[in-house]
Amino acid sequence: ESELEDIRGGGTWKSERVIASRQGPHLRLAGGGAGIINFCANNYLGLSSHPEVIRAAVDALEKFGAGLSSVRFICGTQSIHKDLEEKIARFHQREDAILYASCFDANAGIFEALLTPEDAVLSDELNHASIIDGIRLCKANKYRYKHMDMQDLEAKLKEAQKHRLRLVATDGAFSMDGDIAPLREICQLAQKYDALVFIDECHATGFLGPNGRGTDELLGVMDKVTIINSTLGKALGGAAGGYTTGPKPLIDLLRQRSRPYLFSNSLPPAVVGCASKALDLLMESNAIAQSMAAKTQRFRSKMTAAGFTISGKDHPICPVMLGDARLASVMAEDMLNRGIYVIGFSYPVVPKGKARIRVQISAVHSDEDIDRCVEAFTEVGRKHGALS
Repeated sequence: ESELEDIRGGGTWKSERVIASRQGPHLRLAGGGAGIINFCANNYLGLSSHPEVIRAAVDALEKFGAGLSSVRFICGTQSIHKDLEEKIARFHQREDAILYASCFDANAGIFEALLTPEDAVLSDELNHASIIDGIRLCKANKYRYKHMDMQDLEAKLKEAQKHRLRLVATDGAFSMDGDIAPLREICQLAQKYDALVFIDECHATGFLGPNGRGTDELLGVMDKVTIINSTLGKALGGAAGGYTTGPKPLIDLLRQRSRPYLFSNSLPPAVVGCASKALDLLMESNAIAQSMAAKTQRFRSKMTAAGFTISGKDHPICPVMLGDARLASVMAEDMLNRGIYVIGFSYPVVPKGKARIRVQISAVHSDEDIDRCVEAFTEVGRKHGALS
């Protein structure tokens, strides 16, 4: 109780707003709040409520049932699971793929299975919590390099030459700051020091790059990144699920040794149906993925002109940097009163002193939605002294 009071007193208490409608650009909240514009979902492509995605889920539910009541190697693999894994590998132009209940599980399962005490893993200091936890579970020698600092990474790679295998692990796009890993430079260093490259693409798959394949496509290094972990729970339908894709021997090894895969129930058929249809839509046309850039630029430029500091660059994650946890919380509440759904982020989700409201742009936001959001931010920012 004392610890909970400290959280409340520090202004970092995280309340959960209850939604009484589908996920989408406009929401209805429980208790009557209707017509709310949603700017904090990971629904980057608007596919969470896309009619074809929903229909695919219903079809899979009717044909394959609610769930498998089992793990994959016992009696939990259906034809749709294998089809989706093949489709994921094809989308990323990799040899094979393996499904997990979440990308958190994929990150928890790969490092322990792949790395031994003879190996080394080099991790960006601002990697997602799931990467950090996954690395903690393995017995490899652990190196942490400064955020996107290639000089520090090179120094750590030199130090790690004494180990059998070296794996550089980074987010492709960092979820809190909206910045993109310098993959070209990382891959050049990996080649120089004989290392493998792993990227988490949860906030890139589906919309970064000419065809939405992610940061490795965006930066032209698809043939140099060894392993990709990503999610089905954001741009690809928004339901749940994650995956690893890469060389077939690695995927075969994960099927034998990855504990979250071996000891978790199979993905429900409806979730598989959603993700499979989302990938179909992306591979048929890159129009949805390409619609993001102009909307992201519109929000970033208007907010900067209003006087706000927006972290990151050219990514639909647009953190409005405020610094103070309580300020982020009260501003988010006032935004909701003006019909804009955003959430304040503070410690321990982000470092102390780095509180922000993280705005996320979706392909299904209209220009009017974006302009209303900027207007509300300007009003609320002036009210609370965030703008002069």
